[in-house]
Amino acid sequence: MALLCRGLRGATTARDNTREAILEATRELLERLVEANNLKTEDVAAAFFTTSQDLNAEFPAVAARQMGWDYVPLICGHEMKVPDGLPLCIRVMMLVNTERRPEEMVHKYLRDAKDLRNKGIS
Repeated sequence: MALLCRGLRGATTARDNTREAILEATRELLERLVEANNLKTEDVAAAFFTTSQDLNAEFPAVAARQMGWDYVPLICGHEMKVPDGLPLCIRVMMLVNTERRPEEMVHKYLRDAKDLRNKGIS
C-alpha cells in the first residue's frame, strides 16, 4: 500500500485558561491520537491547533514541542466566535503520513469535546 498524507482530527477542553491546563489537555489529546493511530513523530507532517477565544494563556503547540515534535511544523489560531460554541476548547488537525485508509484513521474527542464530531462541528 502507498504512503499517503491523511488528515487526523481531535478536540478536547481545558479545565481553565491557564498555561498548565492548556498544556495538560493538549498533551493528553496528542498522546491519545498518536497511540490510537500507531504514529511515530516522524509520521506527523504538520499540526494545526485552534482554541476557542477564551483560551489564550499558552499556545497548544508548546505541548507538542515538549513531546519532542521539534521538526514538525506547528501553527496555532483561534476558532470563529460562534454563538453557543464550546468554551475552553482545543482542536487539532494533524497531517500524517500513513498507509491507513481514511476509514481506518482514529479521531479523538475528549472531555467536553466528545460530542463535537457527532454534531458535525469538527
